Amino acid sequence: MKHLFYSLLCFVLALSSMNAQDIAVLKYGGGGDWYSNPTALPNLIAFCNSNIGTKINPDFETVEAGSVSIFKYPFLHMTGHGNVFFTDEESENLRTYLLSGGFLHIDDNYGMEPYLRRELNKIFPDKALEELGADHPIFNQKYAFPDGLPKIHEHDGKRPQAFGIFEQGRLVLLYTFECDLGDGWEDPEVHNDPEDVRLKALQMGANIVEYAFKS
Repeated sequence: MKHLFYSLLCFVLALSSMNAQDIAVLKYGGGGDWYSNPTALPNLIAFCNSNIGTKINPDFETVEAGSVSIFKYPFLHMTGHGNVFFTDEESENLRTYLLSGGFLHIDDNYGMEPYLRRELNKIFPDKALEELGADHPIFNQKYAFPDGLPKIHEHDGKRPQAFGIFEQGRLVLLYTFECDLGDGWEDPEVHNDPEDVRLKALQMGANIVEYAFKS
């Protein structure tokens, strides 16, 4: 009975957020710095509200992976360095959220990859990350990226890659790797990125937001 009530509550909250345009930061366990890039999301939200017609609340919330609160937000953003860990209950909660219409963008700030893949197997043991080709619609929203995901920070010098998990053709989870969009969203003085690089990062971020809110 308790599980049924929880499922119904999640469903109601998911329905109530279908027309919302709000973003929350996902807090996770394992010791990774889920709170990194503190100026990134405010700048992305301001850019989106000014350039693609969104009305996202600039006072975004932080939500925990196991909380029912995630169902109030159609878009969750996750970033950090290093270890990521989800309990079984958190994994089930995130799976329910994503299958109920939610969207999760994970931006690897450097070092998340091996831990993240392990934890994604808990959420979707029956699915694998698939690389998105440059022809995916997410690269051709308000802004065109004919070559796919832009390179913002070098890190290991590898090419930037966008991976996704799909449910019945819908992209429910986007993982951006060897790109570091969030660093490009931060205030200019944080990383001293050239303005054209920051603009690419913000435009790609706006594409992700636009795609998620439309899908």
